[in-house]
Amino acid sequence: MKKIQKRTKIVATLGPASSNIEVLTSMIAKGVDVCRLNFSHGSQNDHLQVINTINEINAKHSFNVSILADLQGPKIRIGKMKEGGATLINGSTVEMTTKELIGDEKQIYITYENFPNDVKENEIILLDDGKLQLRVISTDHKDTVICEVVHGGILTSRKGVNLPNTKVSIPSLTEEDLDNLNFALDHGADWIAMSFVRSAEDIEQCKKIIAAKGSHAKIIAKIEKPEAIENIDAIINATDAVMVARGDLGVEMPMEEVPGLQKIIVQKCRNLSKPVIIATQMLESMITTPRPTRAEVNDVANSVLDGADAVMLSGETSVGEFPEIVIETMAKVITHVESTSYPYYSEKVDAFIEVNKIPDAICGSSIFLAEKTKASAIAVMTASGYTAFEISSYRPNADVYVFTGNKNLLRQLSLLWGVRTFMYEKYESTDGTIQDVNELLKSNQLVEKGQIVINTASTPLHEKGKTNTIRVSEVN
Repeated sequence: MKKIQKRTKIVATLGPASSNIEVLTSMIAKGVDVCRLNFSHGSQNDHLQVINTINEINAKHSFNVSILADLQGPKIRIGKMKEGGATLINGSTVEMTTKELIGDEKQIYITYENFPNDVKENEIILLDDGKLQLRVISTDHKDTVICEVVHGGILTSRKGVNLPNTKVSIPSLTEEDLDNLNFALDHGADWIAMSFVRSAEDIEQCKKIIAAKGSHAKIIAKIEKPEAIENIDAIINATDAVMVARGDLGVEMPMEEVPGLQKIIVQKCRNLSKPVIIATQMLESMITTPRPTRAEVNDVANSVLDGADAVMLSGETSVGEFPEIVIETMAKVITHVESTSYPYYSEKVDAFIEVNKIPDAICGSSIFLAEKTKASAIAVMTASGYTAFEISSYRPNADVYVFTGNKNLLRQLSLLWGVRTFMYEKYESTDGTIQDVNELLKSNQLVEKGQIVINTASTPLHEKGKTNTIRVSEVN
């Protein structure tokens, strides 16, 4: 089975609508590159079944689809509400308490124990993605906070709570997150997404756990809080990849700021060769209808034009009625933009780090040569994946083919813009290997006689050191 080819990748959240092997196989063939497991929903057993299905599909069809485990993080929720929910009336007062109870119009249970200590008078509390708004009147700093209803409505069980002005004291990895993180690492997750990241320290803590486990997994920092925006440079430096999680970000911050922030974050990530995903509500209306709105199509197209590595689907593929049509639609938008108006070889600010000066210069030079020679392909030999991250970040018009003997990298690199991976374990002389790689591309009909290929490698090959060699070849 052949996969549709495009450069901007698709991350699809799996759930009841998409965990069936036939449906998922079809979705992957239609353009899914990364499967997201959302640990805010479903049991570990549910997720394990999906992981087994992905592995089975990868093995059967020689796909390299990546697994992304998305941890819930310190998400604050209200508890159970009375049947049918409670109607909160503008101007009325309501108690928010950390004592467990069934909520109604007078009292609401909040699962966050430190809530009465962390909030201050006049701070705003947003419920259900900001649909309801409360204002703090007073707190007893123990277990109860009195609030005024500013914008009311019907409040049902387990809705999320956002505290845009409050410095929240919950750790970035809760007990439940640590349990899910260990589970995901034990079962071969390639990427771990951390929710509500506030500082670079949050990422360092997770990196230590991954290293102690001896796992190959890399971290995606989800940007969805004002503190993350304040610390954005340090977070991008510390993490392996970034997700612009526009849902919570647009609730926690003025929503009109989000489009500009999206563009800024994408550029900052490209400058540092860190993959970046745009997420939330991309084709939201397709949860229940087989056609998107024009605004949604524009949103996907603009995220591609901004230079994102990947665009992400949530409810559209996890619980929606048309998961396969959603993937088809998104792939169609991506391929059209890439074939008509994509800004290839777009500017990035090189951030040479002393230890990587030579490989970075080689990668930059290979991009320059690819553009000047109108090369059809850049063929990368890599053991660590570093060169693939670097070359992808320049968004070249030449196809990027990565050859590696590292099985884990085959899947992990599926998130990177424009990258296609191949298993390659023969390390002979540099000349022989470059010739061999180019022949492989030719026999797979990925390049034709007379086309130019830019090859990068490390010499001597068997040492698998840092990239230090570049060669321009014409296909014979």
